[in-house]
Formats: sequence, C-alpha cells, structure tokens
Amino acid sequence: MSRVTELSDDERRLAELGYKQELDRSWSGFSNFAISFSIISILAGCFTTFGVGWNNGGPAAISWGWPIVSVFILVIGLCMSELVSAYPTSGGIYWWASKLGGIKAGYYTGWLNLIGLLAIDASVAYGCATFLDLAMSSFSDSWAAGYSLARVFVIFIVVLVLMALVNIFSAHLLAILNNISVWWHVVGATAVVLILLVVPDKHASASSVFTHTVNNTGFFGGSTSGVGFLLYVLPLSAILTQYTITGYDASAHLSEETKSAANSAAKGIWQSIAYSAIGGWILLLSFLFAVQDEAGVTKGGGGVAVIFQQALGSKWGGLVLLISAVGQFFCSVACMTSTTRMLFAFSRDRAVPGAQYWSRLNKNKVPVYGVIVSAVIAILLTLPALIEVDINGAPVPVAFFAVVSIGVVGLYVAFAIPIWYRWRLGDAFVPGSWTLGSRYKWMCLVAVAEIAVTSFVALLPTSPGGVPFTSDFEWKYVNYTPIVVLGALILLWIAWHVRAKHFFTGPKMTIDLPEGVSSADELELELEGRTAHQPGPDA
Repeated sequence: MSRVTELSDDERRLAELGYKQELDRSWSGFSNFAISFSIISILAGCFTTFGVGWNNGGPAAISWGWPIVSVFILVIGLCMSELVSAYPTSGGIYWWASKLGGIKAGYYTGWLNLIGLLAIDASVAYGCATFLDLAMSSFSDSWAAGYSLARVFVIFIVVLVLMALVNIFSAHLLAILNNISVWWHVVGATAVVLILLVVPDKHASASSVFTHTVNNTGFFGGSTSGVGFLLYVLPLSAILTQYTITGYDASAHLSEETKSAANSAAKGIWQSIAYSAIGGWILLLSFLFAVQDEAGVTKGGGGVAVIFQQALGSKWGGLVLLISAVGQFFCSVACMTSTTRMLFAFSRDRAVPGAQYWSRLNKNKVPVYGVIVSAVIAILLTLPALIEVDINGAPVPVAFFAVVSIGVVGLYVAFAIPIWYRWRLGDAFVPGSWTLGSRYKWMCLVAVAEIAVTSFVALLPTSPGGVPFTSDFEWKYVNYTPIVVLGALILLWIAWHVRAKHFFTGPKMTIDLPEGVSSADELELELEGRTAHQPGPDA
C-alpha cells in the first residue's frame, strides 16, 4: 500500500478512480486551457459558420444572438467544470455519466460524445481546407479559375493527414502547438479586427448591424417577419454560436495528461468559453460593420469571403482568410487530440469494436491507431460535401452544415446526460476542489433545457428542398443530421440489447488493487482513511 500513497496527488486521485497513470502527464494548466480555446477557435467557427447566422436572420441575429447564446453555453461549461473537478479522467463525459447514472447511461453518453467529436474533426478540417482554397484564390486568379469541390476535398484530405501526423508524433509537441495556438488566435483575431476597421473606405451603420434582418433560406417566401421567421428561421442562427463554442470538453479528455487536473481542467473549460465568447463577439461585429452591400452578401450565400472581397479587395482579403485558415489548422489538430483521447478512454473500457487497437499506445504514449481511424471516419462523414448545392441562386454547403449540426447534437446531448444526473443526485454529489455550491440547483436545469432546444433546432431542415414529402424535395438539400444521429441511436439501442449489455460493465479499473480491496470505491475510501489518520510517505 506504500506504493499507492507515494503517488503524486494527480496519480493518487486517478488511482482512486480506478486507473493507473498511462498517458504522459506533461501538460500545464495553461496548456489544458489552450486546447479547449484552440478547439473553440473563433478563427474557425466565426468564419466557417457565419453564413448560418446571416442566412437565418442576418446582422441582427448575429449581433444579438451570439452574446445571448454564449451566456447559456457558459452555464453549461460551469456545470461541466464541477464534474471534471470531481472526476478528472480521460473518459470525461462518458465516465461522469457512468458514475452518476449507471452503465447504460455511460454507454449512450460515450457514443454520442464520440460521434460528436468525429463530426467536429470532419467539419473543422473541411472548413480549414475551404479557407485555404479561398485564400489561394485571393492571391491567384488562375487558382480561382480552377475551383472545384473535388479540389477542396483533396485539400481536406491533406489537412487530415497533417493533423494525424502531428498527433502521432508527440504529446509534448501537441502541448507546445496548443500554447502557440492561443497566441495565434489572440494576435490573429486582433489583426483581423484592425484590418476590418482601418482598410475599408466605409462601414455599416449601427442600425444595420443591430436591427437589419435577412431570410435567405427560401422558407416563408423570404419574409423577415411573422411567426414562421421568429419560431423557425431565426432559431437556426443559434447554430453559429452553438457550433463555434463547443469542444471545450477537451479539457476533461486531457485531464489525465494535465498537472493539478482537478483544478486546472475545471478552469480550462469555463475560461476557454468566457474568453472565446468575448473575442468572438468582437470579431463578428467587425465582420458586420465591414459589410458594404447587404444584398451582395446575401446573394453570395452569406459567407465571410464575400464581405472581405467587398471591403478589402483580394490581397487584404486573402491575408484575413489565411490568418483564419492557419487558426483552423491549429483547431483541427486540437480536435483530433480530444477525439483520440476520448476514443482511447472508451476503448480502454471495451465499449468500442476493435478496442484493443484504439486503446494501444505507441512509444510516445499516443493512441496511434485511434488517430488513424478518426481521420478515416472524418473523410467518410464528409463525402456528401462533393455534391454541389445552390439555394436561391447562391452556393450553400448543405453537407458541411449538416456535419456541423451532427457535431452540435452529438456533443451537447452527451454533455446534458451527466449534468442531468448530477442535478438529480443533489447534495449527495461529492464535489472536487472546484464547485458550484448550491447554484447547481438552477444552473444544471438551465443547461439541460438549452441543450434540448438547440439540439432540436439542429435537426430541422435548413431549406424548403430538404423538407420531406414536398414537391421541391431533393436529397442533395437534406440536412442529414437526423439520419445520422437517430440512425446511430437506433443502432446503439440494438447493439445494447443484442450484445453490449451482456459484456459491457462500464469503466474498468486498470490499477492493481492492494490486497483486501476489491473496487475503486473501496480503494478511494482506503486512501482517504490513510491520508486522514496516517499522513506521510510511510503511511
């Protein structure tokens, strides 16, 4: 028993939860914050999904919607901070659900979390490829003339390969890259804002930024008033914020590699949300004030590239796009790191087919096979992006937005499950060093309600052509989020009843238990007792 009590505080807490230290615990608290901040990436989501906000409400939906939705997301993050402080494990959300709600809750949570992370990998990497292509097109007329969806897809594959190589090489290198990424996002976003303030000859009025609305969906005849616009079109704009400010569960997934994890990972979650919310709003407002011709932006599909072309011209616009693309690459690398750590933890507990491969570490203590399979799945998930789609005469990446929605639904529903069970447990919950106190009573309920609403919105058709059983219906317009998410849930339900419930027992211990101790819970009590009554290295 002396070996256990000689462990560091982090290793000791991990042992109490049933795991031995396998991953390299070399990440600082700043690095833990940095990976969530990098995955949120205002240089990614604010650029790639700006069109979602513009087409479904316009400037007013973005300028008011971002801060309002951000506050709700911060509440979700604060609830998760309390959970990671109590249970700092790589399994993160899945482990919390298993601990608080039982094996079945953990099983579904883990799979939803994994599906969401894989979709985020795909969407961010594809966004990075798109903006690299746009940046090149700004600097070269010949490159612009040769545009095709196939070319963007090839760039997307190259980005995924580079992401995988960086992740395979070294966990220490990843920590360094994420630290650099924070400053790239801060300096890069500041540079973009200054360029958009200084270079354009004129700026939009405050009235147009905060009151003008747009309906570029084709629903309700393009009307920007009435019940249909308020209750159907406008809520779709929330996906801009909900998608951009996500992935902060990375702080939990990397907690086994973080020093002082119970406190550092908790801060990493809520601080990454708060700083991203402020920075993202400033960035989005700079886009909106730079608009020269609202009708032109709408006709161009609501993308930021149109705004930059209007306000900056090719060269300055190309620089802004390049700054964003580099930030998106940093984000992509961090996303894959988070995904593979979740896959590692879930596979360690034998919940995934082929678990022996995805939980295997190379000499650098990196789950190399997990990295490779994550990249392959991202490619398969994004194949529909090769289909060209026009809505109201404007090119709209329906498939890309569908992958975005899959990520939003998968991740946020996974977040909601342990938050709900924590609320049900009430004061019986044993918090870590970072706690909400009695505020959990209302914050957990607000978090779950917000997730329920936005997840429902993410399942809705985004254009008239995607509404089933109508004359305009075509498969290329379909938001296939419900097909993927509901289909996955059906498959998981079948898998659970046919096979999983007979062998899956939830989180498995990897630590060697001392004589006379039969479970992690008993070990935790044993260690707590020894710490209280026999302190010191010889206890």
